[in-house]
Amino acid sequence: MKCRICGSEAEHRSYVAKEMMLGLRDEHRYFQCADCGCLQIENIPDNLASYYPDNYYSYSDAGKGGNPLKKALMKMRDTYAATGQCQIGRVMQFLSPNAKLATLRPANISKDARILDVGCGSGHLLHSLRETGFNQLLGIDPFNREDIVYPNGLRIEKRDIFSETGQWDLVMFHHSFEHLPDQQANLQQAFNILKPGGMALVRVPTVSSWAWQEYGVNWVQLDAPRHLFLHSLKSMEALATQTGFRQEQVVYDSFGFQIWGSKQYEQDIPLRDPRSWAESAENSIFTAKQISEYEQRSHELNALNQGDQAAFYLRKPV
Repeated sequence: MKCRICGSEAEHRSYVAKEMMLGLRDEHRYFQCADCGCLQIENIPDNLASYYPDNYYSYSDAGKGGNPLKKALMKMRDTYAATGQCQIGRVMQFLSPNAKLATLRPANISKDARILDVGCGSGHLLHSLRETGFNQLLGIDPFNREDIVYPNGLRIEKRDIFSETGQWDLVMFHHSFEHLPDQQANLQQAFNILKPGGMALVRVPTVSSWAWQEYGVNWVQLDAPRHLFLHSLKSMEALATQTGFRQEQVVYDSFGFQIWGSKQYEQDIPLRDPRSWAESAENSIFTAKQISEYEQRSHELNALNQGDQAAFYLRKPV
């Protein structure tokens, strides 16, 4: 097989991984490039869309109401998470962190920044940003059933990045990039629609991690066959260079899911199984104490640059 990232035709190592999120357990072949380290699916299934059912996690409604006091506190938390402003929000971020929004802070964006979120599902992150005062936001996702317009004015449109012609300050791929077949073309289009000096934020699982080494094909974030590419540090840097970006920073932001999810797969327990921690703490094979320990271990792995997911900050030169 020829690596789709660096073009290497060396002798790559092959793996067979099962679909385990839904519990289908059908097998899919992957190979890891001997040169750049990118783990990639050998053949993309013709029926790939069928692996994204209507209850897929990213499709849930981002605009559901709730307790007014809780919503106000979460708004302050999200303001602090994204911008570093609001002292009450700082306390709330400590007590109930929004890790996804916190990844925006290294991008140093202002509330009038033009932000495009690619593959955003129903737009949870953008909805939180809109609620905190960001007003130049757009989400796009070709797999949504239809366009979404929220009462707060946020729009999520059913289309892909190649239909976009605007100019943006920040283009984000929050765990959507690993689902895209043509990696170079998608990142190149992000480069094309960014303003000079703009940034692409790419958050992806990474094989440059302890979890991949520890769990192999049972690593929960391999997520066959939905994840088509699992990048290494080297392959992401190569991809950035190929498309004109300058890689400024890499921040690991994994959490306990990398451990408990992978341990479940080792015991043949799918993510959507009634025994899964994601479905029922009472029926899970884990205790709350174990989950807490896995979270702490994940913080340690992030500090060692060994977490199983990372945010890559790619700058378009001025």
